[in-house]
Amino acid sequence: MATLYKTAQTEFKDVEDLIEEREKKSNIKQRILMVSSRGVTFRQRHLMNDLEALLPHAKKESKIEAKQDIELLNELADIQNCNNVFYFESRKHQDLYFWISRAPSGPSVKFHVQNIHTMDELKMTGNCLKGSRPILSFDANFDTEPHFQLLKEIFTQTFAVPKGARKSKPFFDHVFSFSIVDGRIWFRNYQIVEKDPETGGDLAKNTKPTLVEIGPRFVLNTMRIFEGSFGGPTLYENPKFISPNAVRAAIRSRHSAKYAERASRVVGREAREQANPLPQDPLKDVFE
Repeated sequence: MATLYKTAQTEFKDVEDLIEEREKKSNIKQRILMVSSRGVTFRQRHLMNDLEALLPHAKKESKIEAKQDIELLNELADIQNCNNVFYFESRKHQDLYFWISRAPSGPSVKFHVQNIHTMDELKMTGNCLKGSRPILSFDANFDTEPHFQLLKEIFTQTFAVPKGARKSKPFFDHVFSFSIVDGRIWFRNYQIVEKDPETGGDLAKNTKPTLVEIGPRFVLNTMRIFEGSFGGPTLYENPKFISPNAVRAAIRSRHSAKYAERASRVVGREAREQANPLPQDPLKDVFE
């Protein structure tokens, strides 16, 4: 407090104004609370750990029940002083749904996560400093439709590490790439390499740096965008989304159709045998 009074005397400012300026400078706007439901598989848990390592402004919370305690996430975010929530919801030990919500007022997005590949699984040659800040790269298709523009803003507010966040370092050495292919969002993480891979020395001035993939990899299929946090009116619903249960039911029906066709052929053969019986052989009982 004495330093504030000295600063106020030298700069002819009020002490209260200096305290407000100091609080504004030290206030980090974006914090993320990471929560998972019970029943997550090892691959889903490793993906969550990879994202936690890449986002130093994220806090991890213990698991919660998927159906009962989803409304308590806003209260947990308020307790942990977080204004963003990453919720990994696992169903049937095979389907992973990823929620991104702005707590407590919204909006929130629900994704279906596909093609998960973690950093330990890929074993890429790329590497980045832990706690460094990423550069966000978005596909040009994000500016084509309104819901993609909203998703771009949500990704910017959540995946961009704010300056001065806890456990963060003021370096930019990797890139988060968000690309839209077939209506899905593809996530990739690349290292920015500014050295010659053959000699190990620095690149020339006119030489552009290269990108080496680090991982993880996953694909986000948008399901719905809600106005509130984890609920509320629906702002957007993907008409092309097909639930995994429907896909598995179609596969089972396809296999059942093959079985039904095979069973119908057996029944048809038995009916033809009864309709067209073989004539009796008169010499059948000769040697008996």
